[in-house]
Amino acid sequence: MAKELKPGDPAPLFDLPTAGGGRVSLASLKGKRVVLYFYPKDDTPGCTTEALNFTEKAKQFKAKKVEIIGVSRDSVAKHEKFAVKHALTITLASDEDGAVCGLYGVWVEKTLYGKRYMGVERATFLIDAHGRLDRVWRQVKVKGHVDDVLAALKAT
Repeated sequence: MAKELKPGDPAPLFDLPTAGGGRVSLASLKGKRVVLYFYPKDDTPGCTTEALNFTEKAKQFKAKKVEIIGVSRDSVAKHEKFAVKHALTITLASDEDGAVCGLYGVWVEKTLYGKRYMGVERATFLIDAHGRLDRVWRQVKVKGHVDDVLAALKAT
C-alpha cells in the first residue's frame, strides 16, 4: 500500500497516454500547476458530472495557468468515446495497469451493497509549479467539488 500523500510531498511522476492519441507527463508540465483528478469509470453518473463540471470551468482554470487532467483505468478508446459524447475539453489520461493509481494511493478497497472489491477512489491532487502537492482531496463528493478546487487556487 502506498503511503498517504499529503501537501508538501513531491507529486509522484507519471507519463500516461491520453484521449486523442497524445501523452501527458508531470515532467512535461513543469512550471505549471496541475489539477490531477482520479475517477472510477467513464460515462457513469458521478464521473460524467465531475468531468462536465471541470470542462464547464476549464477557462477559469486556464486563466490561472492550471492544467486539468482526469485519470481512470479506462482505455484510451473509452476515454475518446466519453470525451466526444459529452464534448469534454479536459485531458483524459488512461492508467489501464493502475500503476499511477497505486502511486497516488487511490486504488483502494471499496464496498457496494456489502460486496468488497478494488476500485479507484475519487480523489483530486493540486500540484504546484515545482511538482509538489499543494492540496489533496480524498473521497471526493462531486457536488461543489470543482468550485472547492477553484477556491483553493484563489487562496494560493
